[in-house]
Amino acid sequence: MNRILILICLGCLLFSCKTRKNIEAKPKPEVVVVKESKPKKVYANDTERYIDTYKAIAQNEMKLYNIPASITLAQGILESGSGKGRLSVKANNHFGIKCHGWKGGKIYHDDDKKGECFRKYKDAKYSFRDHSLFLKERKRYAGLFNLKETNYKAWAKGLKAAGYATDKKYPQKLISLIERYKLYEYDREVLGDNYEVIEEVENELETYIVVKGDTLYSISKKYNITVKELQNLNGLKDNALSVGQQLHVKPASQN
Repeated sequence: MNRILILICLGCLLFSCKTRKNIEAKPKPEVVVVKESKPKKVYANDTERYIDTYKAIAQNEMKLYNIPASITLAQGILESGSGKGRLSVKANNHFGIKCHGWKGGKIYHDDDKKGECFRKYKDAKYSFRDHSLFLKERKRYAGLFNLKETNYKAWAKGLKAAGYATDKKYPQKLISLIERYKLYEYDREVLGDNYEVIEEVENELETYIVVKGDTLYSISKKYNITVKELQNLNGLKDNALSVGQQLHVKPASQN
């Protein structure tokens, strides 16, 4: 009888162990994590893609160097073919800046002359920084920095007057890009409450080139207008002038 009981107990024990092992060996259900992929942005054209890619860089340059982001973006679009031009693709040069004593990488490209030397950058962001420094450190562009940052039209015309480009329609091309793609909105984002809308001047204006010894007061007297009016016509934020700077003045018929 005792043997029977012992055998029954052993059998129960073995069955219990086998059952426990089967339970422990049962695999846990796999948890599948489904990652939601962000929808890719769809652009109407290469220019929109270019703006979205480089707008933050242009705005940062504006904060550091007071060059309107709208102007930087418009120049980049125009000079680089919206990032598709050879210089931008092969050399990350978005502004067509030539070597001019440059000690970094170089690329040769046909422009005004055949096989001209252009700067080459490791990354496009360095091209944007060099563009800012190129304008900031050269005396012939000094007059631009007397202009209000919201006056993109004056900046566009000033770049041509200072010799940045030989194309006679360069200012109109920049202005057209800025207005078509509303690039001035990126200036507004940087300036916030300091953004000031520049009113259009209906009447056709004459041009005056600043010479040594000129002041806003002397020029205003010459054209029989006030200093404030002269500042408003040219989007000037102070009284500083540079030799060779181009100013708009009222035609003789309005003097």
